[in-house]
Amino acid sequence: MPSVTKEQVLEALRRVNDPELHRDLVSLNMIKNVAVCDGLVRVHVELTTPACPLKDQIGKDVHREVGGVVGVKQVEIEWSSQVRAHAALQVHLPGVKNVIAIGAGKGGVGKSTIAVMVAYGLERMGARVGLLDADVYGPSIPKMVGLEGARPNVRGEKIVPIDADGVRVMSTGLLVNSEEALVLRGPMLAGILKQFLGQVDWGELDYLIVDLPPGTGDIPLTLAQSIPMTGAVVVCTPQQVALLDALKALRMYQKLNVPILGIVENMSYFIAPDTGREYDWFGRGGAAAAAEKVGVPFLGEIPINIAIRVSGDAGAPEDLFTRTDERSRAAVESFVRNVAGQVSIRNAQEPTVELTIS
Repeated sequence: MPSVTKEQVLEALRRVNDPELHRDLVSLNMIKNVAVCDGLVRVHVELTTPACPLKDQIGKDVHREVGGVVGVKQVEIEWSSQVRAHAALQVHLPGVKNVIAIGAGKGGVGKSTIAVMVAYGLERMGARVGLLDADVYGPSIPKMVGLEGARPNVRGEKIVPIDADGVRVMSTGLLVNSEEALVLRGPMLAGILKQFLGQVDWGELDYLIVDLPPGTGDIPLTLAQSIPMTGAVVVCTPQQVALLDALKALRMYQKLNVPILGIVENMSYFIAPDTGREYDWFGRGGAAAAAEKVGVPFLGEIPINIAIRVSGDAGAPEDLFTRTDERSRAAVESFVRNVAGQVSIRNAQEPTVELTIS
């Protein structure tokens, strides 16, 4: 039997495409090492995110193509990940690779819950994550992640975000009493957000998740002016009024040249715990139809689940993944992986041009 060469293996790997990026693994620089010994081939594949939604498919394709080379007896894959950075962002927030905005056209759709879900889902999958609560009028993140009453430290001229179960968190709710009302106008809002971006020591992050206030006001505008974002996730519920407001938010981001990572439908259905039957209390599928209509990705459906609600009230974000039922947890994890996949797609394309608004 002829011996296998490294060149033969690499040629086989050139026939394996990343299903989302639509380029082969070799040209994407995802193959970090190939070792061949007596018919055993070891391939080191570096994914573009630890939350890669198509890892299993890539693995199957590698086994098929490399295993088909004459002389190969066994294929072993070593996996690692390196989150790609949004190129234009590095000038503004050194060390932060991607900024993901979580927005909604109206309140009451579970936007902050989705922001926590994305942040802690990515962290559980191995990413370095920060969570910025930019909803200055109603900063709910401290409550939801168990930081009520906590105060951040200051190091030199920088505020140090608080580590909450592996996620670095910053919020106006960590600087003022939770019951204190903030009366702020546009310039003051812009100043607070710029301080959170420029005077917080975020350190090295793969993803900074920004929980925006609902609607299309000053803060999304300031964020778009201040830094080039990797993209935005728009949250809505199945009701028609929520979908109309979500479309307004989509149009706002498009006008600001902020890429749309996709739409997620929250509170999409209820799974009866006794029968497992799904009930569409508020309708269902509207977000998917809206995403198709405007040509943006649909990221998934998040069910109504008591454990999701309780996790926020109890300040226990890990419960989103440990106390939900299997089907709800699968829906949440699929959504988080879809967000990570869209980030990888954006970063494989041309760098986003920074927007300047006069």
